[in-house]
Amino acid sequence: MSIQTAPVGDTGVLAVFEQKIAEEIGAQVAALDAAVRAAKIPGVGETVPAFASLLVRYDPLATDYDAVAGAVDALAQRLPPPKPDAGRLVTIPVCYGGDFGPDLAFVAKHAGLTEAEVIRRHTGRDYRIYMLGFLPGFPYLGGLDPGLFTPRLQNPRTAIPAGSVGIGGEQTGIYPVASPGGWQLIGRTPLDLFDPERPPRYAAGDRIRFTAITPEQFAKLAEKEGTA
Repeated sequence: MSIQTAPVGDTGVLAVFEQKIAEEIGAQVAALDAAVRAAKIPGVGETVPAFASLLVRYDPLATDYDAVAGAVDALAQRLPPPKPDAGRLVTIPVCYGGDFGPDLAFVAKHAGLTEAEVIRRHTGRDYRIYMLGFLPGFPYLGGLDPGLFTPRLQNPRTAIPAGSVGIGGEQTGIYPVASPGGWQLIGRTPLDLFDPERPPRYAAGDRIRFTAITPEQFAKLAEKEGTA
């Protein structure tokens, strides 16, 4: 695994991969992230994976840049090629269209497809979580069908319901908490995706699979999750 390392202030090492958004790069970042956390490098605290880099934070009173960068680089050189299906597979139920996905019709028209075909394609593949960002627990997902690529809204919404599933350009993702946003909304999940009091449902490197549910199923799950 080929990386370059660079300092980030006096408390971080940035492991830089080939600079592109791609399935194989995301898998390499996730593999190195897991290896660094498992190695328990002295002085190292949190790790922050991104599309094509991994930030490793350390305590400068306990170690230094050279020691951490050397350990990270050594781990990268020893890692085997990552498996395409690495990471947990997390299933996310989604009610598509209507009030749950007000932009589904636009996405279908832009793609020259029926709404049913958009749903079929969106649920027909697994998506790797490249990184979490923008909001707590917001997963940037790779692997969207190219036929569903849709521009973001020209005028972002000031309020989007928690659980909304959207398409923005070449990616799809989920708004785990209510917020402003500019992605095309095609559905919503009733799951409570972010709670600082419990372990996260997913992490960078995991994969997400969307499944279509009815409004009735949405209501039952929302009541169970406490998101109704």
